[in-house]
Amino acid sequence: MVTLSLVLLLFSVQWSWSQEDPLLPFSEHLDPELNVRLKWGFDEIQGTILFELTVNTSGWVGFGFSPKGGMTGADIVIGGVGPDGKYFTDRHAGGNSMPVVDQQQNYKLLSLTESNGKTVMKFQRSIDSCDKDDLYITNLPMKLIYAYGQTDDVTYHSTRRGTKELNLLKYMPRVNPPNSNFFDMTMVNFTIPTNQTHYHCKIMKAPAFDVKQHIYRIEPVITNVDLVHHLLLYRCPPSVTEPLDVECYTTVAGECMEVVAVWGIGGGAFEFPEAAGLPIGGNVGDFYYRLEVHYNNPNESAGRVDNSGLRFYYTSELRQHDAGILMTGLALAPGYAIPPKAKSFLTYGLCDTSYIPQVLEKPQDLQVFTVMLHTHLAGQKVRVGHFRGGKQIDLLAADENYNFEFQEVTNLGKTKTVKLGDKLLVECTYNTENRDTLTWGGLSTSDEMCLAFLVYYPAMNLSGCLSFPDSTALGYAMGATDINSFLNMMFTKTWNDTSINQYQQTLKKIDQVVIVMNSFNNASYNKGTLPDLKVIPPAPCMNGCVTKHLALLSLLLCLAVHWAFF
Repeated sequence: MVTLSLVLLLFSVQWSWSQEDPLLPFSEHLDPELNVRLKWGFDEIQGTILFELTVNTSGWVGFGFSPKGGMTGADIVIGGVGPDGKYFTDRHAGGNSMPVVDQQQNYKLLSLTESNGKTVMKFQRSIDSCDKDDLYITNLPMKLIYAYGQTDDVTYHSTRRGTKELNLLKYMPRVNPPNSNFFDMTMVNFTIPTNQTHYHCKIMKAPAFDVKQHIYRIEPVITNVDLVHHLLLYRCPPSVTEPLDVECYTTVAGECMEVVAVWGIGGGAFEFPEAAGLPIGGNVGDFYYRLEVHYNNPNESAGRVDNSGLRFYYTSELRQHDAGILMTGLALAPGYAIPPKAKSFLTYGLCDTSYIPQVLEKPQDLQVFTVMLHTHLAGQKVRVGHFRGGKQIDLLAADENYNFEFQEVTNLGKTKTVKLGDKLLVECTYNTENRDTLTWGGLSTSDEMCLAFLVYYPAMNLSGCLSFPDSTALGYAMGATDINSFLNMMFTKTWNDTSINQYQQTLKKIDQVVIVMNSFNNASYNKGTLPDLKVIPPAPCMNGCVTKHLALLSLLLCLAVHWAFF
């Protein structure tokens, strides 16, 4: 079985494990003096974002978003614990004056405490803007503002204020742990063939370490940006004992299938969270690794020499967890074909984690913190449904506007637990209206795939959890007697809306072969059926005291509380 991914793991977080909270994985001090610390997490599926602001003061605290970094146009919350109890308001600023209380209170206070000279305010809001006085939280850098007082008299803050620009939804700090270094794993003076598509593999060893190290950052090293389409690094099983430099999937290179790192066009560097690192050396074992490079050479250029690969930053200061990557989705196998002229054709890959104990002695729940989604050129959407006890509980990840030329990591915004026994369904939507022939599953960019890579901890010796339609059941349902009659039927069929829909429904209702594979290429094969995936609507706007749906009496009560404190 051949599998592929095209995305470099682009994800970075900063964790505080002294007070671990999987809902608040990101953390930054907003001021140089380290008096104001913001922690946050989010759920893009639900459309919500959670904040925890900690300030070294026993007075009022304020936090907000500003178009230009000042007060004008800012969306602000102010809160604290005063002599009469807690106070918290959603406000907006028209200029350098006291922010005005919003008519709609769209921030929801979850907790507010004051002790030992610290005020901690935890609150939630919608990522989207809920009214004209709120600002939409984008996936671009935003200017965050803060201020605080020494008492609960909300007056001028003096110098106790500041601005910091952060990308809340795509946060990526650069850490510099002690005792760190790096090594490269690259091609060496490889002459790129004139083939339009070529996959080249190099099996090699990483540097040897007597004690375990943690890789915390991976960067692409690209010498031919116009020809190198993607890079993958796989860990080989112990059966692979010799280096090799050869075209991929023609020899023993196909045995190395445990994904360690990936990069694809449109990607950049990846940094692991401070809670986890990719283990290498020590008791991890002295493995060989396979570097795979996909060269896309549409103009068949000759004489180009390549030294592309990956750079790995590592440290002897170990993190709390070893990280791992689990490949899920639709395996490349017979029967995976997408008809031409399809406006919206769906394929599915099922991961049933109840079968993991068949290949691992001590399996654990997966704490997933990011997901990489992948199709080829016909891909339009990718969704990963999460099922427990026969019911869908979440969309683990979704990309409703998939772009093959910009394959970025889906940042979950919080750690999500996949328990043993849960099922994950990877759904891919394709458009083949401009194609006249079948599109088969395969390696070429003109072929197709449907994959989701889960980055998780603690790492297990697990490489894949995928499925494909049972070929016998598919042939029987299509009326074919053998593989030749099935292929003849597929090639000669008149594909229109009716026949496309019938084929799609057939693929979905027949049995699936579910494959779970460990790091040593030992696999279990079981039958399964596909559950129905539903799109989960985003949560409505957060509501504090007042919304436009509340009665006038509620409005008056809420304003009375504000007046009591200000």
